[in-house]
Amino acid sequence: MSTSPPILLLSCGILKREIQKLLTDSTINVKPIFLDAGLHVDYALLEKILTSTLEGYSKKGYNKIVVVYGDLCHPKIKQIIEKYPNAVKVDALNCIDCLLGGHKRLYDLDPHGEHFYLSPGWMPSNLKKNVHFREIFDWNQENIKEMFRDLSGVIVLDSLENPKEFETDIQEFSDNTGLGVKQTKTVGIQGLKDVIVEAIKKLEEK
Repeated sequence: MSTSPPILLLSCGILKREIQKLLTDSTINVKPIFLDAGLHVDYALLEKILTSTLEGYSKKGYNKIVVVYGDLCHPKIKQIIEKYPNAVKVDALNCIDCLLGGHKRLYDLDPHGEHFYLSPGWMPSNLKKNVHFREIFDWNQENIKEMFRDLSGVIVLDSLENPKEFETDIQEFSDNTGLGVKQTKTVGIQGLKDVIVEAIKKLEEK
């Protein structure tokens, strides 16, 4: 007796640890696929990889795909995903909005876009491993503070509820950008779970 493939969760790698925690806690039942977080810096490459992944898994019989990318991650993100009737994107602006529960809650927290958000995926120790981000997070540029000069500070999002793990990362980021930490906000993974579950329900209603 054949069974349908599980729901495919196609996500940016920035949220890998949070999604893995959801799976470990058995709060969602999906097959996760993580794309390179560095694709954000190259819209053409992100579109190419996202499209080929959606195409490939659709041909493999995955008729339910949740895409964990935000409205702001690519200017044509909605058009890309709308080509696939078996796919639904989470209702969120970006990965930070996902952690807040989506639905543009990021604008409520930071209406003027004045802060840089450090979640586990955005910590220097993580992004130094990525070829697309390495140049920034190795702090080799003389003008690194200039890159961040329009921001007023850092907001740390504690999604894994293990703040001590990232103390060195946070200090390193603050020292090199000149941005002080304005707030540490414990968000857990409930908000991320909510946007994923909501997308799954939309798939089931199709």
